[in-house]
Amino acid sequence: MPIQEGEKIPSVTVKATDMSDVSTDELFGGKKVVLFAVPGAFTPTCSNAHLPGFIEKADEIRSKGVDDIICMSVNDAFVMDAWGKDRGAGDKVRMIADGNGDFAKALGLDFDGSGIGFGLRAQRFALVADDGVVTKLAVEQPMKFEVSSAEAILGAL
Repeated sequence: MPIQEGEKIPSVTVKATDMSDVSTDELFGGKKVVLFAVPGAFTPTCSNAHLPGFIEKADEIRSKGVDDIICMSVNDAFVMDAWGKDRGAGDKVRMIADGNGDFAKALGLDFDGSGIGFGLRAQRFALVADDGVVTKLAVEQPMKFEVSSAEAILGAL
């Protein structure tokens, strides 16, 4: 069952773009964080709309009391680093690699994309967490991009 609003983010280790381990406790503890997840770096909707929207709206999102904006994908740290640089994420959006899909699985928001050659991936979603507790969760229906956009999350803050 997917994580629900009011529940605590599970404790999982992911990778920063420099390949260092970072725990979700570190990422979410004592902060208000927006996390959005995409099925894959460099994929069309993710590269042309999802990540760019959060980069463009980063200042507005932070003005609502958000301490960090994180983009997570089931890709390795090198891919997430290259993708962030390619799209100009800079210090606006923190790129995090969930290379084995452990975080996506712990959230209950993974899917099997083997039929299209993706393997295990994260569903497209966004959440807001306050000190590690989910206060807003927006999970997209398959092949949709509506409720997890930067604009939608900004409206929910």
